[in-house]
Amino acid sequence: MAPTMAVADSKAMAAKKKEEEELRKRNQELEKELKESREREEHMRKELQKIWERLRVAEEAEERLCSQLGELEAESFNQARAYNAHILYLMNQPSKPQLPCTHLHPLIFFFPKVF
Repeated sequence: MAPTMAVADSKAMAAKKKEEEELRKRNQELEKELKESREREEHMRKELQKIWERLRVAEEAEERLCSQLGELEAESFNQARAYNAHILYLMNQPSKPQLPCTHLHPLIFFFPKVF
């Protein structure tokens, strides 16, 4: 029976060795996947940081544009008021005969629709 036990022990050792090799191989695969996963995570973290920075810059630009728009609206409102005041002033002026403007080009009086 000793040779039978030796064969059985040999088969058990071979099976155990094969199982250990499979576990070692599976462990290496899992470690490789973990490394790749961490690399992807780091890459995504960097991408997120870049996007966050672009968002911050865009928000600052939006604030500046809103401020400039407000200033332009105030300026246009003031110009409209000044223009309206000027129109009212001109409407209240008595009619006076207009003298020809001597500083204009002389042909303007002959071809008024061209100029």
